[in-house]
Amino acid sequence: MLQRSNQAPVELHFSRTNGPVDAAIDQLMTQVGGIAHPDVVREIILAGLKAGQENTDRMDLKLMNASMKEMRFTAKVFGPYRSVRKVTVFGSARIVPDAPLYAMAQDLGRKLAQAGFMVITGGGPGIMQAVNEGAGPEHSFGVNIRLPFEQQPNPVLIGNPRYITYKYFFNRKVAFLKEADAVVLFPGGFGTLDEAMETITLLQTGKRYPLPLILIDEPQGTYWEQLCAFLMEELPRYRYVSLSDFRLIERVTRAEDVVASIRSFYCRYHSLRYVGDKLVIRLSTPLNQEQVDRLKNDFGDILTPGGDMCIACAMDDENNEPELTHLPRLVVDFNKRDFGQLRQFVNTINAFPG
Repeated sequence: MLQRSNQAPVELHFSRTNGPVDAAIDQLMTQVGGIAHPDVVREIILAGLKAGQENTDRMDLKLMNASMKEMRFTAKVFGPYRSVRKVTVFGSARIVPDAPLYAMAQDLGRKLAQAGFMVITGGGPGIMQAVNEGAGPEHSFGVNIRLPFEQQPNPVLIGNPRYITYKYFFNRKVAFLKEADAVVLFPGGFGTLDEAMETITLLQTGKRYPLPLILIDEPQGTYWEQLCAFLMEELPRYRYVSLSDFRLIERVTRAEDVVASIRSFYCRYHSLRYVGDKLVIRLSTPLNQEQVDRLKNDFGDILTPGGDMCIACAMDDENNEPELTHLPRLVVDFNKRDFGQLRQFVNTINAFPG
């Protein structure tokens, strides 16, 4: 048992060089029991101890504490549904029930649920409520935010165990994007635009693995049309972005086109991860060598200098995902830069017959 209340603080390290402190943490985890990945949990405990030593500002510690609690609860709520694909839908809280966009959002929620997807919304009124109404409570998640106005839980999600209220926007954004297999945006205000820019930034920089990012509006609507026209005209002109970055975005005007686009994206492509410097793309059906050769020819510019791509089985470092080891792989020496091109690469893989 450590007795140091009257002594100088122990200098803590994330390496196992803390002597009796490491032993005490190990003993605590053993006593509690049921700890998955104790190496990671040990570092979480050490981070908390180090923060307590280093920060005299109570507000800093309260922010860290609240963030950790919110992330823990997020993982708890979403954890049982990891195997179900989910679609995050953003849009204005101010769209009224008799507006055409409200009906479109209801229709989208219904079609997504019928196609086997669950939906994630901000849990509030307007577009969020419409999507939840269409999908139904059993297919809905709500990730709300505490605000002094507008953002009360919508009736579909009251009492729903898949409803979370966040204090901090940044934790809420993590839930929206970490748990999503696709993102759909209806017209909206500053919050919707922020979510649109956040999503495309994460995709463009590779901080979020590829997924469909779909902008939807009424057939005669100009909201996304005008915004995309501005972005495509102004940003490449000054070389702020590459033209290929716009391949990360789709625009549609019908709910059925959203569903078709998402289903098409996952028709062969399953998921990806990095193993060392290798990009491992998991597929639901295999490619043949002729198809791989065509990919090399058409997308050689996304490879590292002298890099290659090849058909493979699960790699040893993927053993922590045993449910995916049966899937065929394409291993790519990706340059970790051309993510718009990578999206087109995935589209081409999906388009191959077989």
